Amino acid sequence: MNAVGIDVSKGKSMMMALQPMNQVVLKPREYPHTEVGLEQMAYDILRLGEDTRVIMEATGRYHEPVVAVLHEHGIRVTVMNPLFIKQSGGGSIRKVKTDKADARKIAKYGLDNWTDLREYTPMEAIREQLKLVSRQYDLYMKNVVALQNNLISLTDKVFPGVNEMFSSPDRADGSQKWVDFIMTFWHCECIALISEAAFTERYRKWCKRKGYHFSGSKAADLYIDSIGHITTLPKNSNTKLIITTAARELTSAKAALAVLRAEMDRLARQLPEYETVRAMYGVGERTAPQLMAEIGDVRRFPRRSSIVSFAGVDPAVDESGKHISKSNPTTKRGSPHLRKTLYQIVCTYLLKAPADEPVYQFLDKKRAEGKPYFVYMTAAQNKFLRIYYARVKECLLAADARESSER
Repeated sequence: MNAVGIDVSKGKSMMMALQPMNQVVLKPREYPHTEVGLEQMAYDILRLGEDTRVIMEATGRYHEPVVAVLHEHGIRVTVMNPLFIKQSGGGSIRKVKTDKADARKIAKYGLDNWTDLREYTPMEAIREQLKLVSRQYDLYMKNVVALQNNLISLTDKVFPGVNEMFSSPDRADGSQKWVDFIMTFWHCECIALISEAAFTERYRKWCKRKGYHFSGSKAADLYIDSIGHITTLPKNSNTKLIITTAARELTSAKAALAVLRAEMDRLARQLPEYETVRAMYGVGERTAPQLMAEIGDVRRFPRRSSIVSFAGVDPAVDESGKHISKSNPTTKRGSPHLRKTLYQIVCTYLLKAPADEPVYQFLDKKRAEGKPYFVYMTAAQNKFLRIYYARVKECLLAADARESSER
């Protein structure tokens, strides 16, 4: 019974192994994250014998090459949430923070929780890629929001309210009509200082060049709206540079976002549960890939409550002696990306109010009981996840059965 603790960091790992009674069978040793270094780590673990389990913390991306090499060598690996190791305390009240001490703490946790260690199973390549693209999508979305707010703030100095004059939806490539418009007519005086007929003709040619629908009445409205503004930036080359640069950056970021969205959809369609997820109320073409990316294969969760805990939408427990708290916040220990997607889905239920949907019925019941907004919204997310787990797991099991019969 050998528990191997690996403290993973960028470019290297510290490893040591313990047996019961804290007997050291492998002294702390550092291994670089190179082909030779990780091969040597695997051989040292294999020499300990069959009854050996490796424990390491999930550290973003740093642990991935380590766990991949060890799994290829047939070594049983457990990847733990760092919070488990932190809360275990390591059997000492002293605060010691070194790689050797951390490796020992992880190994000791493995011995203390030997029967509860779940073996790591590598994620399918498609699911791994989908999750990576989804995280990149979230990052680019934050950039797009910041760039859009910046552009609106700048245009308020030269053409107040121009972003509200167009209602056209985003194109497939991510471009927006008002952003394209402001790149050409970057100051209200670009319109107001010429005649209405001259602007209408320029606007018609612009629409034709950009592929937008031309409307004479829209041109007239734009011309009227350009008159009478008090601007805080003059119409000069410096202002033009600032406005057009900001517009180009936003257009570029939204184009990248559109590419990532298309790739997410392409990857998600290759998974067997895609149609089942899309058929669920409130799940759209954007939220479906994000939901599938963050949850992954539901078969890795032993029960419905596990997926709820993974998302962090389960209420915390606060009881001690005679004190029993009746209103507790959620644990929020899981993926914030998943909670964000779930919130967007439940907002759809709240907006559309489908009376025949069980999630909305549950939400409405909690709301009727007088529960606060975030309480009934979180309860609805919990309910949705449980339904998701049941439907998707049934779908995957059916897919496995079909695969087996075809063989």
